[in-house]
Amino acid sequence: TTMVSSVCFLCEVPVQCMDDPFGFKAEVVIGDESFPLYRCTPFLTIYTNQHMSTINNNERFLAEAEAISESRHQMQTMSSTDNRGKSNATSHPVQPEDTDAHNNHNHLIFTDDDPFDKPPCRGCSSYLVEPYVKCAECGPSPFVLCLQCFTRGYEYKKHQSDHKYEIMTSDFPILEPGWTAQEEMALLEAVLDCGFGNWQDVAYQMRTKTKEECEGHYMKNFINNPLFSSTLLSLRQMEEARSPDTAIPFKPTDDPPRPSFDSQLSRDMAGYMPARADFMEEFDNYAEWDLKDIDFVDDDSDILHALKIAVVDIYHSRLKERQRRKKIIRDHGLINLRKFQILERRYPKVVQDLYDAMRRFARVIGPLEHDKFIESHALEFELRKEIRRLQEYRSEGIQTFCGAKVYEQVKQAREDERNKRNMLCEVLQYIHDSRACQQWLHKQAAIDAGITPIITTITTSGRRSAPPLNLTGLPGTEKLNEREKELCQVVRLVPGAYLEYKQALLNECQRQGGLRLAQARSLIKIDVNKTRKIYDFLIKEGYINK
Repeated sequence: TTMVSSVCFLCEVPVQCMDDPFGFKAEVVIGDESFPLYRCTPFLTIYTNQHMSTINNNERFLAEAEAISESRHQMQTMSSTDNRGKSNATSHPVQPEDTDAHNNHNHLIFTDDDPFDKPPCRGCSSYLVEPYVKCAECGPSPFVLCLQCFTRGYEYKKHQSDHKYEIMTSDFPILEPGWTAQEEMALLEAVLDCGFGNWQDVAYQMRTKTKEECEGHYMKNFINNPLFSSTLLSLRQMEEARSPDTAIPFKPTDDPPRPSFDSQLSRDMAGYMPARADFMEEFDNYAEWDLKDIDFVDDDSDILHALKIAVVDIYHSRLKERQRRKKIIRDHGLINLRKFQILERRYPKVVQDLYDAMRRFARVIGPLEHDKFIESHALEFELRKEIRRLQEYRSEGIQTFCGAKVYEQVKQAREDERNKRNMLCEVLQYIHDSRACQQWLHKQAAIDAGITPIITTITTSGRRSAPPLNLTGLPGTEKLNEREKELCQVVRLVPGAYLEYKQALLNECQRQGGLRLAQARSLIKIDVNKTRKIYDFLIKEGYINK
């Protein structure tokens, strides 16, 4: 190696350094202290008065510069020891042209760019700092070189030293003449780290600008910029547009339900926790037990290591099965099983049988396609039923819908007359119980008068009917009004079940434009007398229509 005088490629400071095949190694003197530089220390760039402005706190700057320079230089030296060896060359101090300006600490400024944001140099694998060189012909992956490798004419595979190149630097203004692109990025990162409005810490992280300069530049170019007016609503417009009418009312959701812990509904839902969208107990809940004692150590044999890897692979397959089952439950809406069963019962008996038979294929065709398939068959069943009704009209010689309406009325009257002829057979079973017979007679009298009778349980044993249900403490009671509470007490129906039956009837009524009692009974598989009371109550209150 020989001693040569050169100029730093980055900061243009004259230095004396050892000319070795690996680059430059020198020392830069700042005041009474010297800082070792390797390739001008890409982690620490020192500029003179010609390039950057001054900073205010010189003593703090020097202390931080010494600490950062020493630690990062040691890191760079340790990482390059294995490949390059140790150099015993003696470095020499810097001899700048303007000694007074160089010795004055107010003419120095320190910028701390993160080199890990850029790709390493393809020649020496060191982290790049601006400016650096990018080949314009090599691609598609960028071929970048530091200035030292570029000056040596580094070539690798298809890259040649005579290729066209680009100088990558951000030392140019974008929005304002006094702000470079590098400072713009530093300002945005500082605001992201410190928070909007914390301009004191933003200026401290920036180091090149004061608190007032950072705030004014950010407010002018990023908040009040007219270029953003077409895409961003101002805070004043949003405040003026806010009114009680535009507020979205909060309503607690019932789907999926949120039952109390350790309740029957919670157990029916397999311990599902809606807030976490997860279950209290996972499928294959003890799958992790097989891994709790496994530890990978260096002295394991190949067979033992392969065995541990196989155990981990098995655990991964069990996790995949767990996620697959969760996906099926979520996609098919199986969390609320009671609601799923109510929706299933709204189909006729023939379609329900088809639904049960085709349920196993739902995982193959998907939930939406499966629902479309069932709905199409339900529609086919309704169309066939309507066709049979029209064929009946035609066989009876009816050709108009007005005649069909009269035919239905006469047909219903004949069936009622036929049922009245068989009333004696029905009352004979209560002939030995005067109380039950009296109740039956009152019921028939109310039906003849057009009044919905209060159906009580008729028993031959003379036993009293059950007392009204006590709703105190039952879940869902607070969601009922007074009339609904009275209905649940008389019918002896818990509020949660009543709300589900009510919602199912409302949905079916909206879907078909009306609801008949026979449809309600096929939809709600409970006592027909309770179904009749619920149906009549909803008709009376105006929730559904016939």
